[in-house]
Amino acid sequence: MKNILAEIIDHKYKEVAIAQKTLPVSKLEKSIFFERKTISLKKALLDSKQHGIIAEFKRKSPSKGAFNDKFSVEEITTGYVEAGAAGLSVLTDTDYFGGDLGDLALSRTLNSCPILRKDFMVDEYQILAAKACGADVILLIAAGIDSVLLNRLAKFAKSFGLETLLEIKEREELEGNLSEYIDIVGVNNRNLKNFTVDINSSIELSEHIPSQFVKISESGINKAEVIHQLESYGYKGFLMGEAFMQTPDPVNSIKEFIKSIG
Repeated sequence: MKNILAEIIDHKYKEVAIAQKTLPVSKLEKSIFFERKTISLKKALLDSKQHGIIAEFKRKSPSKGAFNDKFSVEEITTGYVEAGAAGLSVLTDTDYFGGDLGDLALSRTLNSCPILRKDFMVDEYQILAAKACGADVILLIAAGIDSVLLNRLAKFAKSFGLETLLEIKEREELEGNLSEYIDIVGVNNRNLKNFTVDINSSIELSEHIPSQFVKISESGINKAEVIHQLESYGYKGFLMGEAFMQTPDPVNSIKEFIKSIG
């Protein structure tokens, strides 16, 4: 079976090499966002007044193709925040998910909530680019890189005031990846190797995540009952993208969903 994650990671190294030549670090450091103080997603998720929804702006996926191309970053992200999202996730991968760093920068300009740069991190350059475009959090996928690189990137991100989200799929991926440089641990219910989804992944792994890390569940969440079930296992955040983006009106969808949570 084709390993999509491995393919994406391999392509990402090539992509970063090109980006470093076309947009050097010296230019990134001149960004208006580079020196801004970041907003804590961890604190937002621990706020009892929030619903813990991290709403994702996502144009397409390798498994389901393109979503409605009429959706704009402005309309969707501001609508999500007004509806009560605790934070935003913005896909910045171009080739597989149809996003780019411009989406992230625009989202930052329009919104004052914490924003996650959702991408496949393999190099410090990507973290500097995330900072330059206004991100508050970066994603580190345990299945995509080894522990040495993951820990190096986590430490580097923290040195710039960014929070870190460690994403796991298997219990073994916690080993060697948990440190003082990790803020949030997310269990991806979607297998990134074949894109199948199983919500039980979050349930089964919940007891293995140390209590000092904020737990979030990612993918496959589309019902209020699932939110309540996962909350009983200690989850404080719920990353949701396709559940909203695949509907005719994503903003109304998140409003109705948050209302249904109660």
